[in-house]
Amino acid sequence: MDLYSKIVLFFQHGGEFMYPIALVMAIGVAISLERYFYLARQTSANRRDYEKILPLLRAQRMREIQDLASKSKSAVCAIVTQGIARLSHTRRRQDIEYAMEEQLLEVLPNIERRTPYLATFANVATLLGLLGTVIGLIGAFTAVASADPAEKASLLSQSISVSMNCTAFGLMVAIPLLLLHSMLQSKTSAIVESLEIAQVKFLNLLEDRPERAAAPKAAPASHAAAKA
Repeated sequence: MDLYSKIVLFFQHGGEFMYPIALVMAIGVAISLERYFYLARQTSANRRDYEKILPLLRAQRMREIQDLASKSKSAVCAIVTQGIARLSHTRRRQDIEYAMEEQLLEVLPNIERRTPYLATFANVATLLGLLGTVIGLIGAFTAVASADPAEKASLLSQSISVSMNCTAFGLMVAIPLLLLHSMLQSKTSAIVESLEIAQVKFLNLLEDRPERAAAPKAAPASHAAAKA
């Protein structure tokens, strides 16, 4: 018997609850693929734009940063653009930080969306497998009650073996979904941390600007005082 026939036979022996478990598996795999490619694109775009924005920030070329952000849909560009927009109204670090945090809160739902469903689907798959097994065992014991005494033992063991297929399939679906959830959650956390680092870097570079501007002015004053 080839592998495909074994899989089909295993699925058929699991009972009706194999179908909702298979549906949960299909939805979980679809969400995992969508989230993986989305997070991979976000990671690549944020890293690329951050490497472009950082030297512009150090040079205080805000207009070029705005032009770059207008052509990109990355989260880091959206956060930095919000900070620059608030910078045109105030120089207080706290006000600029609040504006950037507000934008961060707006982009976070898109980054964290649907990933928690994978853990829920893993639990649902496990519970559906157990429920299918319990219902199968109830049917098995009901059938054994009216069977010939000589066949009860073999009939019961066979029915239990078939009913356990449902639990096995539920666990086969739940374990990969939990691993995928952990992996995607890790990638999501890494993106959020990188955005927070970019925000702090932006604020620190803004605070360095007045100091650099004031330093050349202080030198002539001290030099004049020395001459006096």
